[in-house]
Amino acid sequence: MSFPLFISRKYILSKKDSRFITFISAISITGIALGVATLIVALSILRGFEQTITDKIIDFDSHIQISSYTNALPSYASTMPVLENRLSPYAVSINPFASKLAIIGSKNVKEGVNIKGILPHDSWDGIRKDIISGSFNLADTTTVPSMIIGKKLADKLLVKVGDKVTVFALSNDQIPSPQNMPNIEQFVITGIFESGMAAYDDLNAYVNLKAAQDLCNLGDHVTGYDIKLNNVSKIDSLTNFLSDFLGYPFAVRSIYQLHRNIFTWIDLQKKPIPIILGLIIIVAVFNIIGTLLMIVLEKTNAVGILKSLGATGKQIVSIFIFQGMYLAVTGILIGNIIAFTLTYLQLHYRIISIPSSVYFMSTVPINISAGVFIIVSVVTFILCIIASFIPSYIASKIQPVSTLRFS
Repeated sequence: MSFPLFISRKYILSKKDSRFITFISAISITGIALGVATLIVALSILRGFEQTITDKIIDFDSHIQISSYTNALPSYASTMPVLENRLSPYAVSINPFASKLAIIGSKNVKEGVNIKGILPHDSWDGIRKDIISGSFNLADTTTVPSMIIGKKLADKLLVKVGDKVTVFALSNDQIPSPQNMPNIEQFVITGIFESGMAAYDDLNAYVNLKAAQDLCNLGDHVTGYDIKLNNVSKIDSLTNFLSDFLGYPFAVRSIYQLHRNIFTWIDLQKKPIPIILGLIIIVAVFNIIGTLLMIVLEKTNAVGILKSLGATGKQIVSIFIFQGMYLAVTGILIGNIIAFTLTYLQLHYRIISIPSSVYFMSTVPINISAGVFIIVSVVTFILCIIASFIPSYIASKIQPVSTLRFS
């Protein structure tokens, strides 16, 4: 064990230390711990928001969506092979759909809704896993067609699985008249889902593709395609490629373009992080400097004795650097424990809830990442060590003659 580390260890473990210095050290450790915990929790929440929102949007939409500048696109039977051929190395799934804004009603309650017709055998795992009542059943039958709706919409309509609802859709997108009657179709609720995002739970209703085509007078045409990729880094490049390749009347947009407001909001949430990190660093630095300065004042005589016995200025600096390391490591460890405990409790027990109509989800999301814990801990440790040099340098300049004369 080196001489500076031995002396520093004796200072730290000494039971004869001033209670005041011990109290100051405790405050310093607490400040570092709270700063580290706050930053880790804040970053975990932001990562959780981004991941949860992205996953939900992809579950219910896609990475890339192809729609039409006109009313409809040609039959998917002719377009799908072309898309599959062009996207075969990257596309996980290509799902045709037919969608239309309509009015849905049950008895005396009427609500606006976006009817989306899909193929039941396509990849819609996001909807399947969010089913809370009934099942994912959109089989094409000759009886009353099936429908899956969100929980918020079901609550508004006062319906449950097995109940029937009526959908009113404009014919040819024209105002109803005796010559242009609206399309009216009855559906039976076979499933209710809850994603936690009001934009889907309150507005979307899923039916069989054939039923939607009949409701919208599309024949065998569709209104778009949802494409999911195996590599999100290819989203922008493939969006541009498909846009150039398909041309008019195909409109190709990525998830970031379709939900620009949401992703802009997420980016805006990240902007204050450097400010928060800076404030936490400042608090940690002043805690370390203040505590070590108090220790220098308390141990002035001891420093004088060490220098009179031959200790060099470099060794004195090392002694107080080790003291700063002790404060930093202790505070960082406690901060990590606090942060992990809080994030774990929120992740598994959903302690804090938020309004889904504002935040797109019903509980505060958490993404526990080892990388966040490591980065925050390392940055905090480095800055605390840098801060320790100021009081350490002051201690190294103490003259032993002066300290011993007035001791």
